[in-house]
Amino acid sequence: MPVLPGAEPYRHEGGEVGVLLCHGFTGSPQSLRPWAEYLAGRGLTVSLPLLPGHGTRWEDLSVTAWQDWYAEVDRALRDLTERCSQVFVFGLSMGGALALRLAARHGDDVAGLVLVNPGNKVHGLAAQALPVARHFVRTVAGIASDIAKEGSVEVGYDRVPLHSAHQLRTFFRVVDRELPQVTQPLVVLHSVNDHVVPPADSARVLSRVSSTDVTEIVLEQSYHVATLDHDADRIFEESYAFVERLAPSAGKISGTDATSPGEGAEGTASGG
Repeated sequence: MPVLPGAEPYRHEGGEVGVLLCHGFTGSPQSLRPWAEYLAGRGLTVSLPLLPGHGTRWEDLSVTAWQDWYAEVDRALRDLTERCSQVFVFGLSMGGALALRLAARHGDDVAGLVLVNPGNKVHGLAAQALPVARHFVRTVAGIASDIAKEGSVEVGYDRVPLHSAHQLRTFFRVVDRELPQVTQPLVVLHSVNDHVVPPADSARVLSRVSSTDVTEIVLEQSYHVATLDHDADRIFEESYAFVERLAPSAGKISGTDATSPGEGAEGTASGG
C-alpha cells in the first residue's frame, strides 16, 4: 500500500548524538518532520520511523497491534545505539508513551526524553466499552489535525478503527505500570487547550516517573499537534537545548564541528 504524501519515514546521518522521534496514533512522521529537520540541521543523527499500519489507510492500522508499533521504535532505537554514543527519544501523543516504554526497558541506552502532549489513557465512558464495542462498530471519527494554527494540517487518518483504539488502551495500561522504571532526564511540554489528550495525562506521567531531572513546560498557544502549531519553534529550541546540556558532543562528527544549522541537513526520506 503506497504511503501518503508527506508521511514517509525520515533519516539523517549526522554526528555521534542521535535522536529517535516517535509519532502519534493514526498520525505519521509528517507531524514531526519539521522537528526532525531542525535537529538534523544542528548536526544530530535523526531517525523518524513510520509506525506499522500508519501513513497509508486506516484499514491497515486495524490489523496491527500495539506490539507492532513498539517493535518498530525498539528496532530504530537499537539501530541508533549502534551508530551513536548517546541517544535521546522524543515523542508526540502516543509517541510519548512509546518513548517512555523505551526508557523503562532500555535504561542507560536512552540518555533523555522529550515528550509533547504524551498520552497515558483512553478517556471517557466509551473507553470502557471498547473491548465489546470493537466487535460491532468498526470505526469512529478521526482525531488528526487538532491544531490552532490556521493552514497547518496533519497527515493522518480521518477514521479511528475501534480495534486499534482498544490496542491503544491496552498499551497505555502497560506503559503506566512501567513509569516508575523511567529514571532518565525528562522534559514534558503540554498544551493548555488539547482536544485529544488532556493535561491530566502529562500530570500522571510526571507523578509516576522516577526521574529527578524533570522540566515541565506549558504551551499556551497550541492544541494537540503542537509540533505543527504556534509553539513549534519553542519545542524545537527547548529540545535541542536539553540535548546540548546532557550531551557535550552534540553536533560533533568524528571529533569535529558539524555543519552550521541549516546546512547539510537534507536527510533522507523513504516510503514503503
